[in-house]
Amino acid sequence: MTFIWPWMLLSLLLVPLLVREYRRLVRRRADRRAELAAVGLVAPRAVSSGRRRYVPPVLLLAALTLLLIGLARPEATVAEARREGTVVLAFDVSGSMAATDMTPSRIEAAKAAARTFVRRQPSTIRIGVVAFGDSGLITQQATTDRATVLAAIDRLTPQGGTALGRGIQTSLSLIAGKTVQLNDDNGSIEANGQDLGYHGSAAVILLSDGENTSGPDPLEVAQVASTAGVRVYPIGLGSPQGTVMEIDGFQVATALDEPLLRQIASTTDGEYFPAADQQALAKVYRSIDPLWTVHARWIEVTALFAVAAALLLLSGVGLSFAWFGRVI
Repeated sequence: MTFIWPWMLLSLLLVPLLVREYRRLVRRRADRRAELAAVGLVAPRAVSSGRRRYVPPVLLLAALTLLLIGLARPEATVAEARREGTVVLAFDVSGSMAATDMTPSRIEAAKAAARTFVRRQPSTIRIGVVAFGDSGLITQQATTDRATVLAAIDRLTPQGGTALGRGIQTSLSLIAGKTVQLNDDNGSIEANGQDLGYHGSAAVILLSDGENTSGPDPLEVAQVASTAGVRVYPIGLGSPQGTVMEIDGFQVATALDEPLLRQIASTTDGEYFPAADQQALAKVYRSIDPLWTVHARWIEVTALFAVAAALLLLSGVGLSFAWFGRVI
């Protein structure tokens, strides 16, 4: 326990002074009763001799002590249990995301659905943002500050190619709190000997058209995510029929690659959704398994001391009146 105003504890020096004055009062009262009893004005049996006569004063003294401690504004550590989870919004920001086979474009449809998802999450869910094209970049660490997350989403613009594997890898780095290095030996990808831990309360929402143009293999990176307990929920953006768009003066055909996105979902025990709609993202949240965590928090407990002092004060006064017909 700590105190905001520790110097107020000096007021406790009043307690022994009050004890001394009370004992002096009791002696004077006893002497006076003895004098009156000697001349027959008070019956000798009226002099109280039981131990219970000390109970009310002790209760009043304890109440005063608690009030004086309360003046120092005590603080205590309180264990606070709550359910927490982490969601990473991994946005494909490749050039193909500017295609208009979704209104007004794939990237804008993804951002609109993600904004709605962010606003509807409970305060205990931390949300991070990853942008990936040819490489992956954490644009916002996981936080409960919704305004910061929304600002990070608004800044996203499409450009470059698509590396789905990098997107998942960067999302794992955000969840694990460290850079996840991938090792490509013997044709298989693994976490380069790193212990990523188990993150069953974390999920990655992969908003992409699924057109992978560079390594690493997204399915093998998805397997790494599955080993760490992280589910990936791909959200397909665009139409399987596709469209043609102009990039740097060239006509480029682009279409939604649903089979690859479905395989990524299956590998991580996630689920694929064919459109970035609100219902799909809501289902993603329901699939997350938040964990119970305990956080230590310092809070001021002055009120508790005041309540305890009031109870002791009322008890002391009540007993004194009931037994002796006076407060002290």
